[in-house]
Amino acid sequence: MICAGRFEGRTAVITGGASGLGRQTAKRIVEEGGKVALWDIDPEWLAEAARDVGAAHAMAFDVADAEAVARASDETARVLGQIDVLVNSAGITGATAPVEDFPIDSWLSVIDVNLNGLFYCCRAVLPHMLRRGYGRIVNVASVAGKEGNPNASAYSASKAAVIGFTKSLGKELATRGVIANAVTPATFESPILQQLPQSQVDYMLSKIPMGRLGDVRETAAMVCFMASEECSFTTASTFDTSGGRTTY
Repeated sequence: MICAGRFEGRTAVITGGASGLGRQTAKRIVEEGGKVALWDIDPEWLAEAARDVGAAHAMAFDVADAEAVARASDETARVLGQIDVLVNSAGITGATAPVEDFPIDSWLSVIDVNLNGLFYCCRAVLPHMLRRGYGRIVNVASVAGKEGNPNASAYSASKAAVIGFTKSLGKELATRGVIANAVTPATFESPILQQLPQSQVDYMLSKIPMGRLGDVRETAAMVCFMASEECSFTTASTFDTSGGRTTY
């Protein structure tokens, strides 16, 4: 259900905004009265997504590049006038392999995007929020960060680190007007599934008590609550959308 006007006067930065959860979240924020800036590495997908969701701004770069993130943050704040919300949705799965065979370059890439990139984005955007004494940060983690998925050590480790980072960040900011939480979805239909073999998708599906994959709109609805003024007394926490897989 669309909450008309919930983001009126608010601006949001969505990383990984060209597809999947990032794009769906951006679309909903615009429908609810907000302005969004999309950040993504793929310029063609980004341009199409920006038209589709009605983005006010879009920038193509790699979130694993700290200097590029800093430039994008300043440019986006200039264009939008302020940054109220940051949704860190950019992520990659990496290789599907046991640890003894896991490619080192894939490990480093996953940590660079999923953890380091998320840190760079928070670090760059926070000053814009703190100056105004208001902000909402939503970090997209995963049930893999709570339970671990076999043959996905880099992804699981990176998402566990996102949860720990969010708990630390939320407590740092608890009295400064900025709330930071993580969302931990189970597998849902998304382009990121194309990075995985079907056997891995089947394994993850088998762990969901509801017996189905999630719908990206379900997690986007949760993210939009977390990104809104309504989420005012929960920080440094995780919100599950897991079909019953994780309940803690």
